[in-house]
Amino acid sequence: MRLAISAIGIIILSAVTYSQPCLIAAREVAPVMSVETKAIFEQNLVAAEAVHLEKPNAADSIIWLGRRVGYLGRYKDAVRIFSSGAVLHKTDPRFYRHRGHRYLTLRCFDDAIKDFETATRLVEGKPDQIEPDGLPNAKNIPTSTLQSNIWYHLGLAYYLKGDFARALTAYEAGQKVSTNNDMRVATSYWHYMTLRRLGKSKEAKKVLEAFKGNIELIENDEYLKLIRLNRGELKIETLLASNQGSADSLGSASLGYGIGNYYLYNGDREKAVAVFRKIVAGNQWASFGYIAAEAELTRLSK
Repeated sequence: MRLAISAIGIIILSAVTYSQPCLIAAREVAPVMSVETKAIFEQNLVAAEAVHLEKPNAADSIIWLGRRVGYLGRYKDAVRIFSSGAVLHKTDPRFYRHRGHRYLTLRCFDDAIKDFETATRLVEGKPDQIEPDGLPNAKNIPTSTLQSNIWYHLGLAYYLKGDFARALTAYEAGQKVSTNNDMRVATSYWHYMTLRRLGKSKEAKKVLEAFKGNIELIENDEYLKLIRLNRGELKIETLLASNQGSADSLGSASLGYGIGNYYLYNGDREKAVAVFRKIVAGNQWASFGYIAAEAELTRLSK
């Protein structure tokens, strides 16, 4: 789909201003999606282009243009659009938060960390704000905020690099702004895994104490299943069966990584590697479960 002329101008401007080695060299793999989903994303992009044409310098119009382009797998274009927005709105943390996310997708972890660290400084001392979903959930209720997303993704970026100490600091900060069950489950699970990778089993166990009994969620049920696994309330065989031996959907890639990591920090490297290989043989290249499995295989091969 063709971008509006003004959007093309944004991309050209930012390509000159923000060309970076990792961005240039990075692979970009188109997401696998249904015809119906792609049609919705394309319609949403057309709408975002129209708004941007009317308000080319408005922060919201630039952010949504970048987000809509990214959902269609044009991650480098999304980075460049967010970069142009950051030029116009240097103190708006949203540009660094969203550009950082797309740097993660492209495996530019150092660039992502720089952006998320910048975003943490820009939100310091300011009230948090709900972050609208690009594709609303079943209840049409956003489950995350700007600040919870910044800390969550910063922790993830450090985690993917294997810098678990800094990941821990980020997740501890993220816990303070994770105010609903969905965000608490997501943050707590990565927080737990980080502590396990640091050999802090007792501290990790404490993180999961809050999840006893029924927890009402809107969308993060995969992470809750993994929390139940690590609390000893769910057997790994049950999760493996529900995963159907594949990693061909976003949910199963996330679940698959959690299963592989469970094997890894409990000493069964062979089973962990087998699960990670199954994930990267799937088609969810942009999912965090896939990216994390890829990073683990790289580390384990050294």
